[in-house]
Amino acid sequence: MSLIQLLETGRSLAERIPYSVVALVARLTVADVFWRSGQTKVEGFHIREATFFLFRDEYKVPLLDPVWAARLTTFNELTFSVLLAVGLATRLATLPLLAMIAVIQTFVYPQAWTEHLLWSSILLFLLTRGPGKFSLDYLVERWIRKDRPLPI
Repeated sequence: MSLIQLLETGRSLAERIPYSVVALVARLTVADVFWRSGQTKVEGFHIREATFFLFRDEYKVPLLDPVWAARLTTFNELTFSVLLAVGLATRLATLPLLAMIAVIQTFVYPQAWTEHLLWSSILLFLLTRGPGKFSLDYLVERWIRKDRPLPI
């Protein structure tokens, strides 16, 4: 088998991977990153005091009150990661996370651009292509269009 044939075979096999599988992996990967980050900020149902300390004394994002920045960040990380994981309002859920990445990259950890670029590219992929068939968005859209009833 020649190198060209080998490459063609590999490409053909890769093209058989359904988009919905790729989108599911992308959603779960980014959701996990933000969920774990959000979990470090809470204790039970309350934001940890250490979180407020970080936003006040270390992160120092301009124009945002540290208390509100801590609350907003915690809310965004925990809420939108869940929406991404289940594929509900997926395209909308990417927007606040992309905004957070932009703020973090600009004001907090500019040296972490490789991770931010990776997360952003996955979120942009989901924003532009959608969540795939393994999502609640897919079921809701089918129900709205009356293609089929919800399988509940």
